[in-house]
Amino acid sequence: MERYDLIIGDRLYSSWSLRGWLMLVKFGLPVRVRMAGLYDGTLAEDLADLAPARLVPVLRTPDGIVVGETMAMAETLAERHPQAGLYPADPQARALCRWMVAEMHAGFSALRGACPMNLGHGWAGFDPAPAVRDDLARLEALWALARARHGADGPWLFGAYTLADAFFAPVATRIASYGLPVGSAAREYVDLHLADPDLRRWRAMGLAKPHETPPYRMPLDQVPWPGPAAPPGMAVENGPSVNATCPCSGDPVTHFMALDGHVFGFCTAFCRDKTAADPGAWPAFAALHRQVMDPTRPDPR
Repeated sequence: MERYDLIIGDRLYSSWSLRGWLMLVKFGLPVRVRMAGLYDGTLAEDLADLAPARLVPVLRTPDGIVVGETMAMAETLAERHPQAGLYPADPQARALCRWMVAEMHAGFSALRGACPMNLGHGWAGFDPAPAVRDDLARLEALWALARARHGADGPWLFGAYTLADAFFAPVATRIASYGLPVGSAAREYVDLHLADPDLRRWRAMGLAKPHETPPYRMPLDQVPWPGPAAPPGMAVENGPSVNATCPCSGDPVTHFMALDGHVFGFCTAFCRDKTAADPGAWPAFAALHRQVMDPTRPDPR
């Protein structure tokens, strides 16, 4: 299968970009990612070859069709890959799932406006306005309805992961990072997103590109990220490393990271830094790390 091209903004702050990426990777659709300067002042220039697109994310299909807006991207992918499971197979579940996707795409403006996505850390002391609480109540009602009617076969809203979960992932991170008040069932669903390996990898890649002046600053105290905690690695100048080839690409190592008393090698600074941000999120590195820490384990290769 040929690759899709996905043009995204910043991983830590662009909730729409996260949604676009999840609707590809969660359903096994091969994707090549390109960054556009959402916060660097180069967005129009970076999207010049994708007219009439003016916002991220933007999708280009393997046959060259350009699709903007995540709702249109979702429908295009579901149409082109009917067996991938983007929507549930059951007609009633599929109709509700499509409804929820559309409502998330167009609604919840109070919550989204008051609580910009920030995957770098959490905030302490946020006091949601009544309109934000109304949005939270609506989210909880929709999530509970989907789970009650169609969620018996798995942990996600419709059992298996669907486009509804991809569309609600950014708002789930907002609930967590702002400490928004929701019930236990909604909290479990939020925690499910935070622990999701793909979301963890997306966040780790975002942390590999720091901002001198992060967008969406708030007059609140920062607290640690509320998702799964992993001891970070630390970039170091020199090896030698315990591995000769990068666990991500297989290429020769040129950059180094220290973790748990050992030095590991990577092929690029980005490869090193995304791994350092969340070492447990990358299966190939995690297998190498386990082998180094316990040489009695079988060789992961």
